[in-house]
Amino acid sequence: MKRITLPLTDETIKDLHAGDSVLITGSMLTGRDAAHKRLYELIEKGEPLPVDIDGEVIYYVGPAPAKPGHIVGPAGPTSSYRMDKYTPALLDRGLKGMIGKGARSQEVIDSMVKNGVVYFGAIGGAAALISKSIKKTETLAYEDLGTEAIYRFYVEDFPAIVVIDSYGKSVLVK
Repeated sequence: MKRITLPLTDETIKDLHAGDSVLITGSMLTGRDAAHKRLYELIEKGEPLPVDIDGEVIYYVGPAPAKPGHIVGPAGPTSSYRMDKYTPALLDRGLKGMIGKGARSQEVIDSMVKNGVVYFGAIGGAAALISKSIKKTETLAYEDLGTEAIYRFYVEDFPAIVVIDSYGKSVLVK
């Protein structure tokens, strides 16, 4: 089990290999398909993004509303392939890591290798457990999307697995 701290450094990314189990501590962004589409459209128009993604990790999640006394509701990963169309443009803008579930397209993997990026898998079905690692949330952009807005999560010991490393190696069978 490797413990890593966000933001990710290039050295940390190079030291992560497909299959490594990690506990992540630090600050990360969140976003799903609707937010990714908006970011992508801004990039296509050459307009500034509402959040700085350079050096960031983004967690593909739309957390359930928090119950009274809780920071966040269940916050399990969504299927990553839904972001694949938009991902290379974000990686070219400096995004350093992604957290989700499932396979990625070859175009995304190629862009990950080109940009020195890592893709983590979070455990689907463990949304309530994952939410316990989320210690603070802040809405950053696209509040109109509700739980699918872009948030900043501060996490402690967020459990994940390196699914695809920056060398293009994957734990997923093709």
